[in-house]
Amino acid sequence: MSGKEIFLTYEGLRKLEDELERLKGEKRREIAERIRQALAFGDISENSEYDEAKNEQAKNELRIVQLENMLKNATLIDEDEIDTNSVRLGTRVKVYDMEFDEEVDYYIVGSTEADPLEQRISNDSPVGRALLGKKPGDIVTVQVPDGTVQLKILKIYK
Repeated sequence: MSGKEIFLTYEGLRKLEDELERLKGEKRREIAERIRQALAFGDISENSEYDEAKNEQAKNELRIVQLENMLKNATLIDEDEIDTNSVRLGTRVKVYDMEFDEEVDYYIVGSTEADPLEQRISNDSPVGRALLGKKPGDIVTVQVPDGTVQLKILKIYK
């Protein structure tokens, strides 16, 4: 099963590897123990504990496969080699939101690591896509669900 290229920072890579290790180790053992306990109750045809544990096992195995595929298709964003002359994956960018008269910092990351509440925006998002390749002083107009926003790029940094 091949997948789309996944862009990750070192931090994002570590988080996925840690989650995978936890799911393959601790979580698998925990679910196996729940299944053993449920089997001890006897007849599994009407055993809700057994059904729940088996469902959790299936979800866990699915997530393991997803994580393994992400890691297999991962391209690491080398933060030491990031050029801050223009907005790229792995850069941080300070913009001035002309509508709300405020400055906002964004960290441009791959979609796997995006977290809008933490100002980590995906290079695939409307704002992320609009900012890519731009330089300080550029003004971008972005179509967002609530309308259109204009952002002036103030600074690009690591």
